[in-house]
Amino acid sequence: MTQQKLFKSARLYQRALNVMPGGCSRNTVLRKPHPLYAERGEGCYVTDIEGTRRIDFANNMASLIHGHAHPEVVARVTEQVQKGTAFTLATEQEIEYAEHLCSRNPGFDKIRFVNSGTEAVMSCLKAARAFTGRPKIAKVEGAYHGLYDYAEVSQTAKPSNWGDIDRPASVPVAHGTPATALNDVVVIPFNDPERAIAILDQHADELACVLVDLLPHRVGLIPATNAFVQALRKWTRDNGALLVCDEVITFRSTYGGAQEWYDVCPDLTAMGKMIGGGYPVGALAGRRDVMDVMDPLADKVLFPHSGTFSANPITMTAGLASMQLFTEQAVEQLNQLSDYARDVIAEAIRVADVPACVTGDGSIFRVHMKPQAPSTYRETFPTEQESGHTKVLLDHLFDNGIMMINTCSGTLSTAMTRHEIDVLGEVMLSGFRKIKQHRAA
Repeated sequence: MTQQKLFKSARLYQRALNVMPGGCSRNTVLRKPHPLYAERGEGCYVTDIEGTRRIDFANNMASLIHGHAHPEVVARVTEQVQKGTAFTLATEQEIEYAEHLCSRNPGFDKIRFVNSGTEAVMSCLKAARAFTGRPKIAKVEGAYHGLYDYAEVSQTAKPSNWGDIDRPASVPVAHGTPATALNDVVVIPFNDPERAIAILDQHADELACVLVDLLPHRVGLIPATNAFVQALRKWTRDNGALLVCDEVITFRSTYGGAQEWYDVCPDLTAMGKMIGGGYPVGALAGRRDVMDVMDPLADKVLFPHSGTFSANPITMTAGLASMQLFTEQAVEQLNQLSDYARDVIAEAIRVADVPACVTGDGSIFRVHMKPQAPSTYRETFPTEQESGHTKVLLDHLFDNGIMMINTCSGTLSTAMTRHEIDVLGEVMLSGFRKIKQHRAA
């Protein structure tokens, strides 16, 4: 890569620093000394403006299920763009897509579209409060649910502030978060039914809902145990609260979402990312009576709900095309390829003989620089040395043609084949060997 080409990215970043805090609108694109800028994406490959082509295991933070620029999605969106991008009128595309998503999961009686996963979770929590008349929510320690004050509590908790395991603290993410917001969030440990229920019991008359991600990324990409999910379902039913599943990332896991892994039907489900076909999207779906708190035709509207770009025809067109392509067979094939990826990574760890492990399920995986897979957020929390080794591995992967999510997590797209997985395995192996040398030094 020539100095002239490198200067192109650096020069763009200098411009960006003048007009955006940190030079970006999303922190995940930052790299030192400067971000690289995308030129184009094709299938499972992304080419940056310096001309370097990489296999994309980040897939825009799990939002691209078919990779980049799928011909069918491009064709349908192009046709719609020529007709218009947004109207102060309803569109048939919204109805068609609502019918399709509701057909994928028997628990989706009704659905409403929004513009992001954050907004979908926020709307679920507001709907739960409106339905129950209660103020508080419960959520899992360490789980990421977007930017909403209540949903983000304790997602960045650390040993110095997370409190006792029997009573996890409500830790703010943003400086200035109101104490009232923290007081209205009850934090429970992941995959610990006994402790979780004991904590919930202390707030039984105040809780509108329990919010849970069944394969939480920040917690460690560890599947929720059946005992944990069943315990939450029983407790919410017994105590007049709602069970809300955040499937913004995990809806890709099966045809109807990760909740199909369990004999449980949540009251509300938040979705986003890949259901937009590459465009900004969010949705909430669930029980008819709960969803009807947003019904503007009701005598008393409990939760007035709207949004200027909600259900815009571009997103509806791209999302419907993408999800129609993501058939039950396509889901099964992608999950099988993902099983192969996790096996390949595990073999690279074994051959390199490093203290590492791989977690995940469906079409998502995460590498931990720990000898055994963690089972809770507190076990997942990395030591300083583990964080250093993860950075070494991520930089090695990026420098050798592999794009990953910055927790050393990856998601697959239907554009991938075993060839891309084999390349990933080779680069992972050389990266693990580099870490072993680093440990020995």
